[in-house]
Amino acid sequence: MTQSQVADEYNAIEGSAVPRMTGKEVGRYEREVRLPNSATRGILAQVYKVERAALDSAHAVSRRRKAGASRGPETSVRVVAAITEQGTAQMLMPASLAADASHSAKFARFLASLNASEMTVEQLHAETARLARHFVSRPLENLYGEICELRDATFELLRGRQRPKQTSDLLVTASRLCGLSAHVCLDAGDYGSAATHARTAWSCAEAAGHNEMLAWVRSVESLIAFWDGNPQHAAHLAQQGQLLRVHGSVGVRLASLEARALAVAGDAHGAGAALATAASAREAMRDPDEMPGIFSFPAAKQMTYAGTTHLAMGGPGHVRQAIQCAEAAVDLYRSVVADDRSTFDLLAAHLDLVRGRMLAGDLDGAESALSTVLDSGPEQLSASIVSRLHVLAGELGAPQYRGSTRTAQLRERIMSTAAPTASPAAD
Repeated sequence: MTQSQVADEYNAIEGSAVPRMTGKEVGRYEREVRLPNSATRGILAQVYKVERAALDSAHAVSRRRKAGASRGPETSVRVVAAITEQGTAQMLMPASLAADASHSAKFARFLASLNASEMTVEQLHAETARLARHFVSRPLENLYGEICELRDATFELLRGRQRPKQTSDLLVTASRLCGLSAHVCLDAGDYGSAATHARTAWSCAEAAGHNEMLAWVRSVESLIAFWDGNPQHAAHLAQQGQLLRVHGSVGVRLASLEARALAVAGDAHGAGAALATAASAREAMRDPDEMPGIFSFPAAKQMTYAGTTHLAMGGPGHVRQAIQCAEAAVDLYRSVVADDRSTFDLLAAHLDLVRGRMLAGDLDGAESALSTVLDSGPEQLSASIVSRLHVLAGELGAPQYRGSTRTAQLRERIMSTAAPTASPAAD
């Protein structure tokens, strides 16, 4: 049981109108900073399911230990003073040595009073990896509660004591879980809450000194800025992340985010250079990512971002490249197992196909790709997908499409699908 769980069960047994036991108070008892009184020991015996006499006996031992320890410092000071004055160790008395040794023993007990074992830390890592993988392919209403619960449990462990290595590992796990929370809010269109989670993720990664996670958080902040309507700031954040010089696919992700943001901001030259940087970063990768799913950036996702970038750059040549990238992304996503298939990015690639084929004059191909998106369930439509559908509906209302019954029907179908508020969906 954690200290908080002990406190909760204590308060439930006591039945007081105002709960008085806290996890911190339980921690004080465990470290012998304070000793529970008789009534408290009676309730604690019920919580721990032990005989009352066992806690009374432990209480007596602790009282004797604290009484002996309280005499230790004075004795030690007198001994040290005598040694300093006389320059001899003959004044060291057995009682003084024993009292001094008790301080070492107390510190050893303090070190041993850890609230997270190596197995606990490893289990949290494994659970986070599972959620990260499922995040891209499963509806978030099935995962959101578990993400929150695991994140808060990690926070609670960090409020206790662990060995330095375990603390560092827990901070990285907390950063990742906050990153997942940020993505949930991002997909629901709550950009303020997403930014709050991202800042906490950054703080945890910074405390752990984990550069890969710091770079990944910058990529999330770039996404938030982009979908909140600030592509220039999104590009800047992506550039900042690349300065961290990390390994793995996060470098590809950051360069791809920069390219898309610059293209939307009207900097076609910068966007083209960023696409080249993303391709070079992919070629330079040697090792797989430490964490799967949302924390990785597969080639299929890179192709999706490249397609969107080419569409934003404009012109017949870029339209052809956008169609090729989007088709490649769809093929790559269809070739992987279901748990690794990003629902959001697959729909985004189809929307790029719709726009690309419309611009190329292929209305049949555009309608076919659009049907894949519109036939998806509402739980798969994130805020960004809904936003893109609204933009597409606006484009279908352009003068060149007016008078076409077929286009009007497509536009009406898009609007009816995009009208409901977007539910959290996989990204």
